[in-house]
Amino acid sequence: MKEAKEVASFLYYQEKMNVLVEPEVHDVFARIPGFGFVQTFYTQDTSDLHERVDFVACLGGDGVILHASNLFRGAVPPVVSFNLGSLGFLTSHTFEEYRQDLKQVIHGNNTAEGVYITLRMRLRCEIFRNGKAVPGKIFDVLNEVVVDRGSNPYLSKIECYEHDRLITKVQGDGVIVATPTGSTAYSTAAGGSMVHPNVPCMLFTPICPHSLSFRPVILPDSARLELKIPDDARSNAWVSFDGKRRQQLSRGHSVRISMSQHPLPTVNKCDQTGDWFHSLIRCLNWNERMDQKAL
Repeated sequence: MKEAKEVASFLYYQEKMNVLVEPEVHDVFARIPGFGFVQTFYTQDTSDLHERVDFVACLGGDGVILHASNLFRGAVPPVVSFNLGSLGFLTSHTFEEYRQDLKQVIHGNNTAEGVYITLRMRLRCEIFRNGKAVPGKIFDVLNEVVVDRGSNPYLSKIECYEHDRLITKVQGDGVIVATPTGSTAYSTAAGGSMVHPNVPCMLFTPICPHSLSFRPVILPDSARLELKIPDDARSNAWVSFDGKRRQQLSRGHSVRISMSQHPLPTVNKCDQTGDWFHSLIRCLNWNERMDQKAL
């Protein structure tokens, strides 16, 4: 809240902008003298939230950006993320420079008359039961959708279709379908490639497959996947979206996955490639080693 109070005061008093916060945070602000200018919105109806918001300031770690993505079902305003977390792979801005960085977003800068934006693709996921859509079970995913065996003692058995054509059957702990943004999260831990967020693709990564030849693959963003639990599966499976909203998939249930029409735009500190490689080195120690001595 200390940082939130600073940013809210700066945006309202110095930049003359309206400040909206989530209802839970608004309840806290309402008890602080001098912050009556802070507004909020109804979480039950966020269909027009993108029309009221010019940009989003996230204070925290990568989980806050995932949370912000969930607030916007359709179009998403640009997101400026300030790292207050422990890892912060997606949060390229430091809080100490928030005034300078927010001014560049609002007014542009002297060199490029603006800031660099990375459009991070999201996956549109929908749950089906015996070929019919389950009402209210549509999710937009920034990192990954995971289908796994949960606590079942048996290997999961998942039929994978692409444009209604069976491409393979997963027999193992499960499968990850990740975005390029999510490639450096669970997918990398399971052996998948790290993909720059500007590459339009989906990552198809098995989790502990019971096959020596089952390697991860990268599919084009035009792919339309369906992960189905067949009728002869030994047990049910579980699905989660960005690590949350976990629910059971019974036999005959499936998840259909395609690229969302609404990506999440994040504001870069430097530029798209520079920020990404900086995060790889800072957070994952990518290719960090001692130099060889000269001969």
